[in-house]
Amino acid sequence: MENDMDFNTYLVSKKIDPAKFKQAEGDTYQKLEAAFLQSHPASFTAQKLFLINPIRRKYMLSEETTEAPSKPKMMFKPKMK
Repeated sequence: MENDMDFNTYLVSKKIDPAKFKQAEGDTYQKLEAAFLQSHPASFTAQKLFLINPIRRKYMLSEETTEAPSKPKMMFKPKMK
């Protein structure tokens, strides 16, 4: 099965720094990349969740590299009657 997302983009979406991860644990990176390329991202996440969480804690993506602008949330105020 082919997916549109590459492994580095997937890691960034999971808040994992791909460069740090690949440099520190190249063998694990290659094994996970091979498994990722053979499955859908959602299926990969379900299968490897217990591996992804510790990796995220070790190689946390810094806040300055993520470019998602934050929008203020709309707050609803109750009307007094």
